[in-house]
Amino acid sequence: MTEQTAAPTAATEEPAAPAPEQELASAGTEPATAAEPVPATDVQAAEPVPATDVQAAEPVQVTEPVPVTEPLAAPEQALAVAEPVPAPKSSRRVLRAVARWTAAVLVLGGLGTGTALGITSMERTDVPGLATEDDGRWDYPDLSLPALPAGSPRPFNEANAAEIHHADLRKLLIPAPAGATADKKLTGGWVSTTQFVSEFRKDKRGELTQLLDDSALRHIAARGWTMPDGTRSKVYLLQFNSTAYAQGLRDDTYVSSTPGIPLDWPTDLQLDESWNAGGKVPETAVYAYGETKTGKGRIHEAYIQAGDTLALVIHSQQGKKIAEQIPFRQTLILQNQLLG
Repeated sequence: MTEQTAAPTAATEEPAAPAPEQELASAGTEPATAAEPVPATDVQAAEPVPATDVQAAEPVQVTEPVPVTEPLAAPEQALAVAEPVPAPKSSRRVLRAVARWTAAVLVLGGLGTGTALGITSMERTDVPGLATEDDGRWDYPDLSLPALPAGSPRPFNEANAAEIHHADLRKLLIPAPAGATADKKLTGGWVSTTQFVSEFRKDKRGELTQLLDDSALRHIAARGWTMPDGTRSKVYLLQFNSTAYAQGLRDDTYVSSTPGIPLDWPTDLQLDESWNAGGKVPETAVYAYGETKTGKGRIHEAYIQAGDTLALVIHSQQGKKIAEQIPFRQTLILQNQLLG
């Protein structure tokens, strides 16, 4: 304690000297403030914590701006502090540039959207550079599956283990394409067994009739038409009491690598090895045949096995003209989808 009190007494004796008075005058403080360190020593003698209380008791010393503001007057420090000032101008320029680009993008985007909407509403052949030549496909109407009886599932639904077609079989026949002339015998309704077996060679019709009688056949629906180029098309749908009976008739007529019972046609047909089962619906089987292994010739024949239903599709040309493959395969794929 004696050493700590000795230091402040020496400080109280120094005001008589001229140098400290000049320093106090330049600092802008009164001599009374210089005499106040005496209680400060008492505070230091006790604990350093009350030192904060002393500063709080004299707000004049805390708020003095002189030591803080004087260095800012230096040119170097003024530049260092003033450097961020141009930032708002550059920020405004950036914002204006962003706004201009955003507006440009919105305008171009609106024009692009309008163009896209215009193109999507046009037919492909109406768009310059995208027109395609006719590839031989027929113009079928939009297809849709018929409504089912209440509570009846589709043939290959998990709830339909028997794979039964509950829809009206006539509604599952593919419609005739645009420009076709309807066959007066095959109008899309029910047909007799006699009508169906008439498509096959005469010496085989009795055998086929007996097989149909033994296979629990329920009914047959059929549609036929003739196109302007002379192509004749016939589609038969045979529905049985169960999937097993439909598969049994297919096996009994030897439909697999050969068409089985031959059609009423002068030449025998061969398995179309170029058919890759494109568009085949899962759980169904498609067998396509033609006069050659590539399917080309005046006639095309195919069977579709779909649950309890067996379909026969025939396209033929009279004379020496070759029947086109594209519309035949198109018909085959669409009929397969309707049965699936």
